[in-house]
Amino acid sequence: MSITLLAPLCALLYLAATGLQLLHLSQRSRQIDRGVLLLGLAALLSHALIVWKTVFPSTGVDLGFFKIAALLFLVINLACITSLMRRPLQNLLIVLFPLSALAVLVSTFAPDTAPLLSHLSSGVVLHISSSILAYAVLTLAAIQAGVLALQDHQLKHRHTRGIIQILPPLQLMESMLFELLWIGLGLLTIAIVSGAIFIDDIFAQSLVHKTVLSILAWLLFATLLWGHYQLGWRSKTAVRFTLAGFAMLMLAFFGSKLVLELILHRT
Repeated sequence: MSITLLAPLCALLYLAATGLQLLHLSQRSRQIDRGVLLLGLAALLSHALIVWKTVFPSTGVDLGFFKIAALLFLVINLACITSLMRRPLQNLLIVLFPLSALAVLVSTFAPDTAPLLSHLSSGVVLHISSSILAYAVLTLAAIQAGVLALQDHQLKHRHTRGIIQILPPLQLMESMLFELLWIGLGLLTIAIVSGAIFIDDIFAQSLVHKTVLSILAWLLFATLLWGHYQLGWRSKTAVRFTLAGFAMLMLAFFGSKLVLELILHRT
């Protein structure tokens, strides 16, 4: 099947899984639905085929703005579905799957924004891989923080109906958030250190904003984890730090690529 046919099919599978999960939530069930899982896995398989053919063509690697977005959402979804074996993160799929459908369609039909890369060293591959994994896990943490903020607000205002009835207990939600933050911080540390070692000049003009913002994000996440275990910082503070750190990463990665590739038309 050609990519132009596979991409709409993939988007439809993602949207069907989203609709089924919403229906499942309306029945106030906290268990992952088998139909959602099957549709999600089918969507992930087609998504992986699209990424393989568009991001990793035989002549190199395409890390353009739209292509990297599709790759990131693939990794994020894989991380989320894998985590379902240990933690009830299925509510995050309601946000991730529609965005993934959009990313797949745009990456397939939008024009290329960057040339193919070839002959990448193993060190640069490590830097790119750890950066993508860190962004994926911290994206899950940011969405989890948003759900946690909603849950905390509802409970404090004594609203115990609706979405509150299907979410795990607040303490478990906080625990899942900090687990994701620890993993994300470790991966982000590897990304920053490998970048400093294997990239010639991470403070070059085209990279300085990305480097500085990534380091600021690392400091925010590290401060939050230290404050949580040393000072007992909880939900509201955790949400603010997590969302602020994620915003830094968004600006570091997508902000820089947006300006360089789509506005300045530079690679």
